[in-house]
Amino acid sequence: MTFAHRAIAYYLGLNEPDGLPAGVSAMNPYADPTVQDIVRQFYTKFYSDNRPRVYILGINPGRFGAGVTGLSFTTPQNLARYCGIPNNLPPTPELSSRFVYRVIEAFGGVEAFYGRFFLSSLYPLALVKEGKNYNFYDDKATTKTLWPVMINGLREQISFGCDGRTVICFGRKNEGFLQKLNDETGFFGRIVSLDHPRYILQYRSKFIDQYIDTYLQVLSEALPDLERI
Repeated sequence: MTFAHRAIAYYLGLNEPDGLPAGVSAMNPYADPTVQDIVRQFYTKFYSDNRPRVYILGINPGRFGAGVTGLSFTTPQNLARYCGIPNNLPPTPELSSRFVYRVIEAFGGVEAFYGRFFLSSLYPLALVKEGKNYNFYDDKATTKTLWPVMINGLREQISFGCDGRTVICFGRKNEGFLQKLNDETGFFGRIVSLDHPRYILQYRSKFIDQYIDTYLQVLSEALPDLERI
């Protein structure tokens, strides 16, 4: 069984959580047959092997990225343009996806990047409140409800094929929660944190080239010595 087989089985088996606070809901794109087909195509194309990947973890998906495609930091248009997977999903705007795919291109393209890294999130479903993106840590009740779900889900994701020596964390606040989770579980040897892609494009866009260089340095340093760029 390959990384792809394990990932596909995990994502297509996800369900919305019980017990979320009033007004907070989770989006489950994996119930859509179109998304199920996209997930199968994507992981079969890039992960049909047992090569360990360095994991990169965000907070939880946005409603316009993985909330639509089922793929972390990937909009329908970037799925077609960069990953070579045509789709009829409506094009959606997501700043994070724009930045991430600029980094992927600078790294050497999707084949090189996905052959070494796995993009995911501490919680795998998009959260919404009042029609807007919501983070698992935005209120204590949501965090408490999702905490055991995140631990169990991350444990299962690690079983896909994780190089656990280093995990890369998107988001400075997210780092605190990942550190706490790692203190409880010991999943990863060390955590390296980067400013979140959305923060970079929303507030620091004039420094985008410097941020891309920083990302590339961190990505390279997380790889085994013989694979560093």
